[in-house]
Amino acid sequence: MPVWDDVIPADDLAEMGREWGTRQGMGASPALLVVDMTYAFVDDRFPLGHGATGWPCAEAIASLIAAAREHGLPVIYTGGQPSRNAAERGLWKSSGRRAAADLPDPHEIVPPLVPEPHETVIRKRRPSAFFGTELASLLSFLRVDTVVLTGMVTSGCIRATAVDAFSHNLRVTVPEECVADRVRVSHAVSLFDIHMKYGDVLPAREVRAALDGTREASPTLSAT
Repeated sequence: MPVWDDVIPADDLAEMGREWGTRQGMGASPALLVVDMTYAFVDDRFPLGHGATGWPCAEAIASLIAAAREHGLPVIYTGGQPSRNAAERGLWKSSGRRAAADLPDPHEIVPPLVPEPHETVIRKRRPSAFFGTELASLLSFLRVDTVVLTGMVTSGCIRATAVDAFSHNLRVTVPEECVADRVRVSHAVSLFDIHMKYGDVLPAREVRAALDGTREASPTLSAT
């Protein structure tokens, strides 16, 4: 049962189902995108961290990373970066509180998701992984036609990235267990919106099976 079934009213489900929600399907050349699985979002010791959903999400993503690497598919990460001034920080509505000085780097990707040396980590300041970054260029070089979108948080960076991937005419697949939020309702509603309009929200086991059926993307990003 989709996570939104007990959140979205039945009449809204019926209305959207009249014209929306058909599957895109996964293309022949997917890439796995791991969005903002850093201490800042996953670890409760940080102001925006939410370990209750973040750590299980990390464990679920680890399985997909293993599958992607096994089949030679690209794995691309995103994370934040420090702001030196108010313009770089922007208009985020969070308080901007800083974590204690003796904690890990908030922008470090958490175990068990540590990137391999040749895997790209994109640094961003805004919700979408595409905004102001080289992500679209990387995906074009790799001839990617499908983004398998994982990470945090569903109602923010995941939803924004899904919309931008769709806007670049990429197929979007979201493994339900591999995205997480701090708020259950916003998580469910965001996944509902993505599934109705921009991509496919599927159980992680289905996504894993689809990855097992794909071929290696060409060309690949490899260590030099």
